Amino acid sequence: MIIIKNSEQIALMKKAGQITAEALLLARDLVRPGISTKEIDTKIHAFITKCGAVPSFLGYGGFPGSACISINDEVIHGIPSAKRILNEGDIVKIDVGARYRGYNGDSARTFPVGKVSDEALRLISVTEQSFYEAMKFAKAGNRVGDIGSAVENFVISNGFSVVKEYVGHGVGAELHEDPSVPNYGKAGKGARLYPGMTLAIEPMVNAGVEGVKVLKDGWTVKTLDGKLSAHYENSILITEGDPIMLTVVS
Repeated sequence: MIIIKNSEQIALMKKAGQITAEALLLARDLVRPGISTKEIDTKIHAFITKCGAVPSFLGYGGFPGSACISINDEVIHGIPSAKRILNEGDIVKIDVGARYRGYNGDSARTFPVGKVSDEALRLISVTEQSFYEAMKFAKAGNRVGDIGSAVENFVISNGFSVVKEYVGHGVGAELHEDPSVPNYGKAGKGARLYPGMTLAIEPMVNAGVEGVKVLKDGWTVKTLDGKLSAHYENSILITEGDPIMLTVVS
């Protein structure tokens, strides 16, 4: 069931989104060679709780971290660990959720660690831009398929592939709500968009093949061919006009 949010719920989601966005800015500033993903996670947890919120991911389905931190060919759901150290040339995906007074913000970024390859930078840039291509169609009256089609067409035109086994989603009182928001599809198909819908749009883009696999830890998702992957996500609000990004610093 798709839940349309009222003004009070939207206000809470904006606050949750702001905390999420600020946590990601903190994470960005922490990213450097030599730091562990556990240290980043610990500081994200401390920041979110200091803001009067709780980390949405911690304990969700049994997930042991406050953030998903995934390196290089890891697509999503990397588990923070004191043994996972960032190295020069890595790219790291950090996915953060903050729950504030019952409502969730959900956002992700891919950061370069020191100096990275030109191909890695292009992958990060294309992934981010594919989100903004989707935003052009995230308007009342359009359909979910318009969003997915925009992402897929842009990504493929740049020589990369979209992950199809994992998708975006509605977000609100639950971290994952209806509708599913794939990063592929046909324009004009899928659920219609209405004002008050809140969605997490999150392109996951691979440098090589679209296929992925889950590691034995039950969480970490990696590319099948070992090539790099990037992730970019924001929670947004559908309005009568242009969409509003909720996971931004106001």
